[in-house]
Amino acid sequence: QVQLVESGGGLVQPGGSLRLSCATSISIFSFKSMGWYRQAPGKERELVAMISGGEPINYADSVKGRFTISRDNAKNTMYLQMNSLKREDTAVYYCSVRTFLQVYWGQGTQVTVSS
Repeated sequence: QVQLVESGGGLVQPGGSLRLSCATSISIFSFKSMGWYRQAPGKERELVAMISGGEPINYADSVKGRFTISRDNAKNTMYLQMNSLKREDTAVYYCSVRTFLQVYWGQGTQVTVSS
């Protein structure tokens, strides 16, 4: 069983920055891909960014140029650096990892962008 623990969410003003972390319970090399998703109230969950083999492979158009996904292999941790945050980035952010057999989800962390 894979466990994912997210942290780093909170309240930030528009234009501010936050860094989300997702710590995994097993080696990061076990995963075919890793990603960040978000779900705003009344909306469906959407992909924010994805990384595979250590390289970012996909960003949502709405976050390109503002968000950066990365990972630290030694710490078995994935990150999402979020800059120039906008009110529409407000959502619960989830990390997710995929092995060849299964997909796992974290519990989510709230990000609120408000003045």
